Amino acid sequence: MSKPLSIHRLRSLMDPLLVQGPLHPSAYAPVFELLTGCNLLRLGQQLHAHMALRGLEPNAFLAAKMVATYASSGDLDSAISLFRRVANPNPLLFNSMIRAYTRYGCSVETIQVYCRMQRFGSNGDNFTFPFVLKCCADLSDVGMGRCVHGVSLRAGCVLDMYVGTSLIDMYVKCGELSSARKLFDASSERDASSWNALINGYMKVGDIRAAESLFRRMPCRNIVSWTALVSGYTQNGLADKALSVFDEMLREESEIKPNYVTVMSILPACAHSAALDRGRRVHDYARRAGLDSNPSVQTALAAMYAKCGSLVDARRCFFNLKAGDRTSVAWNTMITAYASHGYGTEVVSAFEEMIESGVRPDDITFTGLLSGCSHSGLTDAGLKFFHSMRTVYSVEPKVEHYACVVDLLGRAGRLIEAKELIGKMPIKAGPSIWGALLAASRKNRNLEIAEMAARELFVLEPDNSGNYVLLSNMYAEAGKWTEVDNLRASLKSQGMKKSPGGSWIEVNDKAHLFLGGDTSHPQAKEIYMLLEALPSKIKAAGYMPDTSFALHDVSEEEKEQSLTTHSEKLAIAFGLLNTNRGVVLRVTKNLRICGDCHTAIKFISKIYQREIIVRDVNRFHHFKDGSCSCRDYW
Repeated sequence: MSKPLSIHRLRSLMDPLLVQGPLHPSAYAPVFELLTGCNLLRLGQQLHAHMALRGLEPNAFLAAKMVATYASSGDLDSAISLFRRVANPNPLLFNSMIRAYTRYGCSVETIQVYCRMQRFGSNGDNFTFPFVLKCCADLSDVGMGRCVHGVSLRAGCVLDMYVGTSLIDMYVKCGELSSARKLFDASSERDASSWNALINGYMKVGDIRAAESLFRRMPCRNIVSWTALVSGYTQNGLADKALSVFDEMLREESEIKPNYVTVMSILPACAHSAALDRGRRVHDYARRAGLDSNPSVQTALAAMYAKCGSLVDARRCFFNLKAGDRTSVAWNTMITAYASHGYGTEVVSAFEEMIESGVRPDDITFTGLLSGCSHSGLTDAGLKFFHSMRTVYSVEPKVEHYACVVDLLGRAGRLIEAKELIGKMPIKAGPSIWGALLAASRKNRNLEIAEMAARELFVLEPDNSGNYVLLSNMYAEAGKWTEVDNLRASLKSQGMKKSPGGSWIEVNDKAHLFLGGDTSHPQAKEIYMLLEALPSKIKAAGYMPDTSFALHDVSEEEKEQSLTTHSEKLAIAFGLLNTNRGVVLRVTKNLRICGDCHTAIKFISKIYQREIIVRDVNRFHHFKDGSCSCRDYW
């Protein structure tokens, strides 16, 4: 925001410049100083032209004021040109140029000017170091940061509060928390920024207790402090704690209310726990506080709604954005949303609209685009987009893009092509690529390729029990019980346990978690009674249990019983018991939904006339009237 300009003050400074007699260049300095921050570029240029007509060249002192005026008015190029024409820049001019470069995010150039400043015999002062240290932090250049720290010590500036805070922030952002903490503890005067920097640093490395301890000790917390706590909890997967702090800020007696950054920080917590009702209440607060007019908030709301299973609300938030506010982040949010919900055609349409609107796609765009094509069976379209990444859009394919294409080919049954692609890749295949091939081999019942992919994964992810379990299931399906026993023995010898299947459902603002075969819930008796009656009801409608998803060496009857107690079925049964007819059931599962549960839920949606949305580790499934949005292609 530009500062107001005093016209009276401007006239009083301009009048002496209009006389015909000789003038010293420094006479222009007060006027340029007054114009700095007023965003009056044209007036600054006219004043500069007035000097040139009189044959006046700015000295270092005046150039410093002019550089500040140009930079604050959006004309960095003129500031640079002016700086370079001064033969003997003084510290004031160097500081002005350092500040200008920093303002525009030109961190490398800032460091270069600082090094030149030292060559001219000036080490800098308390106006220099905060900007240089910020650039060291932005570049994660802790080596340069330490050099600046040493220079600031010799210059006697390290005790300056702003320099001290900048040093702490630099060390935190460069991952040197111990150095940051030493400086913090040694500081006699600390402002809120130094506390906040450390809290952010500890949250970033997952040291929750240290961050909480600092927050409690902080003498004067501001909005940044509270937001750091909310954001830190969210980033560390502690959604309940993040929501609790956000609620504390909303209390009537709270002096500090959430701002748009806080709202953007809490929305991923709602998405993480699939807490749609909580997300809607956050949206209501943002609307009342006038924060939802911020494009970044609307984009974050769209992402939250999509991850909570409400694509309708996500679309509404996206279309609330003005055309000029639909940045690559906003488009990527919608492309990813459509992809995760299995709407491949909409993914492609959104991508084409993005291109038509003049927004350049990036690597995140193509991850969503290729994933959407994969989940919807748009194999040829997906391959076309993949091959156009480098040639048309100058986006270099990364591991995640190759993983999407392997998945794309694998789902289409083109396993040989998927395997050949891995062999031709210019980059080393990682777990995501071999994992996609293993999953595709499971889908296509190709044990030979599955064994090859699993061997690679056992090396790359020795602690991931899921790979052992998936291959074990394939062996069991093929009746190779010796190989099953060998894999189970290998798991046991390495101390690994199978990740338990877990599902949760939110009812009346409370999340209820269920594990496979779980009997610990207070309503377990009613849940199991409903599930016992379920098979006969859905069998009458045409359901046949697929016992290949209960691959234990037991009888068919026992296999059917095992299928009945999968976690997603327990969650759905609880939802049926505790919600009214017409209420959408939203279930989140930590693993991929099994084929039998997928079939059973289609019948449940028809018999009980309920819409059921299941979010598994890969995508969303919208069940309604006996069918699923994935059209059984998943």
